[in-house]
Amino acid sequence: MFRWLAFIGAVISLLLLTSGHVSVQWVGWLVSSISCLAWVWFAQQDKDIPRMLMELCYLIAGLWGIYNWI
Repeated sequence: MFRWLAFIGAVISLLLLTSGHVSVQWVGWLVSSISCLAWVWFAQQDKDIPRMLMELCYLIAGLWGIYNWI
């Protein structure tokens, strides 16, 4: 169930980031970062190190996106 919530979070962040409304893009990056953090945890639980590292890179990019927009 939590994986579905993380997936829905990823879709919501995609919609926010592609909406064209600059004022809400930082929220899209925040939702994306939370979703990526969940996927990092899921990958770590599955002992899938390559996927965990990939999601960790996305998490860092999401945090960088928040920093840039604020």
